[in-house]
Amino acid sequence: MPKILAFSGSIRRESWNRKLIRVAVDATRAAGGDVTLIDLADYPLPLYNGDLEERDGLPDNAQRLKALFKEHDALLIASPEYNSSMPPLLKNTLDWVSREWQGESGLVPYQNKVAAILAATPGTFGGMRMLPHLRQVLNTLGVLVLPGQFSLAHADAAFDPENGALKSPARLHTLVVELVKTTTALARTADRP
Repeated sequence: MPKILAFSGSIRRESWNRKLIRVAVDATRAAGGDVTLIDLADYPLPLYNGDLEERDGLPDNAQRLKALFKEHDALLIASPEYNSSMPPLLKNTLDWVSREWQGESGLVPYQNKVAAILAATPGTFGGMRMLPHLRQVLNTLGVLVLPGQFSLAHADAAFDPENGALKSPARLHTLVVELVKTTTALARTADRP
């Protein structure tokens, strides 16, 4: 059972992406994934600054996130779109986790990881302009990002107000099933002598 770390690039209480990641986590668990859902609000980090890093080292929360990334086989990320790109919270988190620490390359937390990327916005584009930016950053860090992705336009009308479920979940389910299958297959390949 692949271990999957899931989080949203938004910490707003009523964020569409926080709602989306919860739905995606349920679907991933139903598909056979062992999912750990975290809230980036529980891991506050300063804005990345090389001088700060040189003076104080890696913040405790960056160390905690690095450990979480290393303990998991895959990433499931839902993010809003800010000015056609990633929000600063998500970029800053990925940057801090990618820093070298105690002689270990900053790429280690990303090595051999698979990722599925999602976006939700109340507008008509559904985060489609942000997803290539997130894909590029993750690819640069060495993550295998699934070719498929999930973009949810008009998110303000996409969830059932009674239970929070996604009204049309088929495309999301297809993506998370692919995440579980791909991560499992790669783990089996890595285990072969």
